[in-house]
Amino acid sequence: MGGCYSHVSVHDVECSCKHHHDDGACEHGGDSIRLRRSCEFVSMYSKKGSKGVNQDALTVWKDFTGKKDMIFCGVFDGHGPLGHKFSQSIRDKLPSKLSASIKQSQTQKVIKHNEINPTDGEEDNQNMSFSSWEGSFMRCFREMDEDLAKNIDTKGFLGGSTAVTVIKQGDQLIIGNLGDSRAVLCRRAHDNHLVPVQLTVDLTPDIPSEALRITNCGGRIFSAKGDPYVNRIWRPNGDRPGLAMARAFGNFCLKDYGLTSVPDVSYRKLTKQDEFVVLASDGVWDVLTNSEVINIVASAPKRSMAAKLLVKHAVQAWRRKCFKVDDCTAICLFLKD
Repeated sequence: MGGCYSHVSVHDVECSCKHHHDDGACEHGGDSIRLRRSCEFVSMYSKKGSKGVNQDALTVWKDFTGKKDMIFCGVFDGHGPLGHKFSQSIRDKLPSKLSASIKQSQTQKVIKHNEINPTDGEEDNQNMSFSSWEGSFMRCFREMDEDLAKNIDTKGFLGGSTAVTVIKQGDQLIIGNLGDSRAVLCRRAHDNHLVPVQLTVDLTPDIPSEALRITNCGGRIFSAKGDPYVNRIWRPNGDRPGLAMARAFGNFCLKDYGLTSVPDVSYRKLTKQDEFVVLASDGVWDVLTNSEVINIVASAPKRSMAAKLLVKHAVQAWRRKCFKVDDCTAICLFLKD
């Protein structure tokens, strides 16, 4: 991530599950995970640069937590020597953690409601408050980071990963973000033109509140000699790892100096004007504007082709910019039938 790479080849997203359906979905504990191909409500595609391995990963779960109206999407952009191990592990484990946590919160809410209103019957009282959503995200992101520390990078120098995730339930959209991958909503204005709404903030050391936390913890912020336009986090002593984001999974040698795995969680109520959401790694956002992204997606002849078309445009933009191309990954979640 964050660089230019030359040769580009297709990276096929596959699932290790042995219980595949004909439509490309697979089931885990009653929750259908769609990993292998695009479908009627989502388009996904990932293409690697020349680093030898694609450090991006993505996943989409439909019927998330067993609910027919709930969808989970996530894009994870790894960095460092084992960046691909980080992003793949997060892709495989974080959704299950979130699913279990959300189920537990919903069950507790129903029990509490029934104790207060025992005559209400079996109506659905499982809609969670924002504080409950936020608590689930924060708890699961913390647990995920702890798992990575134990199983992948015990010394803390082997890399990490961003994460941009959304859960859609009915007209609710909950966003959990860590790092500089991004989610953008496309809205159709009253005059019919498309308007991008950025749902996440790129969590870099350039943000004053992030920089304040880092410096208060003893971390340093400055750019590397070979990349003077990108500020990075550095330890008080030493010249590595020089991380270009203020929040991330992994990079444990920086966790005492202001880097955090606490996600930025936000909520949005969807309206009839909302068309789709795009989640993508910085390989897309570094070379295409939000407006360009939504217009490319909207121009796709079929929904299933949207993510591949977007990645194709990003790769072309990288090639015009330099001789190298970054890993590029995108999920397009369509909000209307």
